[in-house]
Amino acid sequence: MKEIAILGYQQSDSRSDAGAVNEVEMIMPVLERTFAQVGINNAQDVDFVCSGSCDYLQGAAFAFVAGVDALGAVPPIKESHVEMDAAWALHESMLKIRMGHADSALIYGFGKSSPGELPIVLSQQLDPYYLAPLWVDTISLAAMQARMMLDQGLITERDMAEVVSRSRRNAMNNPHAQLSGDVSVDDVLAQDTYVSPLRKGDCCPVSDGASAVVIATVEKAKEWGVPYALISGISHAIETHNMGMRDITDSVSTRIAAERAGMNAGKVDVAQLYAPFSHQEIILTRALGLGDETSINPSGGVLAGNLMMASGLSNIGEVFNRIVSGEAERGIAHATSGPCLQHNLVTVLETAEKA
Repeated sequence: MKEIAILGYQQSDSRSDAGAVNEVEMIMPVLERTFAQVGINNAQDVDFVCSGSCDYLQGAAFAFVAGVDALGAVPPIKESHVEMDAAWALHESMLKIRMGHADSALIYGFGKSSPGELPIVLSQQLDPYYLAPLWVDTISLAAMQARMMLDQGLITERDMAEVVSRSRRNAMNNPHAQLSGDVSVDDVLAQDTYVSPLRKGDCCPVSDGASAVVIATVEKAKEWGVPYALISGISHAIETHNMGMRDITDSVSTRIAAERAGMNAGKVDVAQLYAPFSHQEIILTRALGLGDETSINPSGGVLAGNLMMASGLSNIGEVFNRIVSGEAERGIAHATSGPCLQHNLVTVLETAEKA
């Protein structure tokens, strides 16, 4: 089986409102920096391109096609798309390489969430017969999840505030972060309740932006002569869309995905977890069995900036950055989709020497 590596990663700034900038204008600078990092000229220099986005954010069918304009109309390329976070586009691209149809791939994700009401838009991920017609927004569902955890004694509000405080401090070292600063736990607890028991700080911001990654076989990576990190495992699992038939205080699918990806085969130095709400980081940390030896969300995570349909891919890129810089030897990146951590993907990355 071909070994696959990440060779490049770039991300735009997380902005609360990109204004008149359209999706193509968000994507193009990110792609140009990614090409320059890897040492290629354009999308024609890779064998496959796959993107991740959501037409609901733009409110038009096949709106993702407009994003393809960032790649150039001619000559034609082998291109695909997932109506998901681009972390799943990376999964598809890996399958393409594993099947022998490509040696390299460009993956990018983008989302402009500011024009609409994102918590309401995401309600369309719910069961189409019983829940979606109620228009239950994502913040209300997360608040219900947090309330269940509090009432069962699984967490405290201080635990949640500690996650927020750490996220803001970590994000001070992330030039792309939307929210950062030296915010104490008491500062967070002093905030007014937003949707009980959640405070504004417990919720990820609405963000506009894009990210991109280039992957290739190890042979191709050596040919291009750029630093790389090996993808030693990747897997995803999904739980029922019926909210009453799963334990939303735990994340069984994350645990299953991590086991299948081989996370437990070695020490985890760094973990980038896609936790849109503070208590969900605690759920994921416990589901994965991460201890104090693991640096969790050193970028600040999505509480510092949530690029819808791109932050899962960015998590993979953040772990890649820390491996090629020598900060870590092995790490995991997590992506999620659906209400209350319904669908989860885990990617394991390692240094070339360690693997």
